[in-house]
Amino acid sequence: MHSTSLDPIIRRTLKCYPLTYQEDALYYFERLRHLEGSILLDSGKPLSEGGRFDIMSAEPLAVIETDRYGIARCPQRRHISIDPIEAQRELLKDLRVELDGVPEHIPFKGGLLGFWSYEFSKLLERIPSRPHSELAHALDDVPLARLGLYDWAIVQDHQRKEAWLIATNRRRRQILPLLTARRVTHPAAPFALLERFQPTWSAAEYQAAFDQVIAFIRSGDCYQINLTQRFSAACEGDAWMAYRQLRKATPSPFSAFMCWGTGEKQQAILSVSPERFIQAQGRRITTQPIKGTRPRGTTPDEDAKNALELQQSEKDRAENVMIVDLLRNDIGQVCSPGSVRVPYLTQCIAYENVHHLVSTITGILDDRYDAFDLFRACFPGGSITGAPKIRAMEIIEQLEPCQRSVYCGAIGYIDIQGHMDTSIAIRTALIHQQTVHLWGGGGIVDDSRVSAEYAESLTKIRHLMQALEQSGPTDEGGDHTTE
Repeated sequence: MHSTSLDPIIRRTLKCYPLTYQEDALYYFERLRHLEGSILLDSGKPLSEGGRFDIMSAEPLAVIETDRYGIARCPQRRHISIDPIEAQRELLKDLRVELDGVPEHIPFKGGLLGFWSYEFSKLLERIPSRPHSELAHALDDVPLARLGLYDWAIVQDHQRKEAWLIATNRRRRQILPLLTARRVTHPAAPFALLERFQPTWSAAEYQAAFDQVIAFIRSGDCYQINLTQRFSAACEGDAWMAYRQLRKATPSPFSAFMCWGTGEKQQAILSVSPERFIQAQGRRITTQPIKGTRPRGTTPDEDAKNALELQQSEKDRAENVMIVDLLRNDIGQVCSPGSVRVPYLTQCIAYENVHHLVSTITGILDDRYDAFDLFRACFPGGSITGAPKIRAMEIIEQLEPCQRSVYCGAIGYIDIQGHMDTSIAIRTALIHQQTVHLWGGGGIVDDSRVSAEYAESLTKIRHLMQALEQSGPTDEGGDHTTE
């Protein structure tokens, strides 16, 4: 349903101002992060391989949030659609931009930046909600989606080793003094955990959920389920310092930081994801699902052995191919007929703490559709649900006692030219009501073993837990096990 907005159109002329290139995105962002609505999409350079662009901004013209009832709210807009995707599309259309000398290859030229939680998908697919419980609704005041409308950005290209400020003359005069200041005016303050991470599930509860997944698979309900558990710990201090610690421990090409609210109501997303969800460059679409994991070795020989074991694992390759087929079907709904391709299937890629199997699927977006249609067709990513997707999501909702929130959702942008790039928000922490939450999971198939699946869920986030646990007084709690 379209709204009939009476809000004035926002018109901007954006120019491109060169900046001094910095190897590390933190150099510029630390000078901006104190501004309201600051957000960083971080390539992880120079520590991470694979990333290319850093994108950062602050002080959005408007913010649109979708609450747990599916209602989109934007204080700066008097009229808004009741459809959550359409509401975001409408807000983006409010920004009319004329580009003056902005190079075409710069990926973001103003538009929406933010996140969509995993539970946002229930608004699109009408998945029944889990039974009422305090645990199930502990994160209800975290938005299902939160996007800012930004009319300027700093963009760094690590391939060309160039940096730019894309902004109006007025924004340039505001931002440049911050970027050229000799000192950071708001240096990072300490961050500390007050206890060790504790799992939501006990060993017996995880085993019971695993057994139910196997029962669903063997009864023909599904082929694969991504089963996730949550770990939580009380914390205090600066979320930005926590992000820096996670980034150092696990540098990743699709990292992100954003923070909003104040005091006890402050919420922050700290993501060091290695996985791209959907990229749209004009009509060209790319998605890169991850499925299949082995830990990095402690010696070169052990590391090579683990990588070879993953490459030769029929089980892991089969799981990856299953998700490739699911995503081919998802993007095929909005792609030109015959344009969907799989140029790379089950590549073994080494990250800081794990080896992953990664596939690449491409397509051409049909002229009838835009980036929002593409997002609606594909969200949430198949690599974090299972197959078939809708039935897998119903089973996840039935078995998992906690909201996933931003975990397994998406983080990224949709800009004024219709370009989009988003991550799958894995390896992602949420700070909420002075508690930090982490999630770990993995795909379960018929021949999965519960001990191996649980170990894999920990392998993926152990570095993150350890990085945060080393930051403060955590001697009171036990270790992060399900015993």
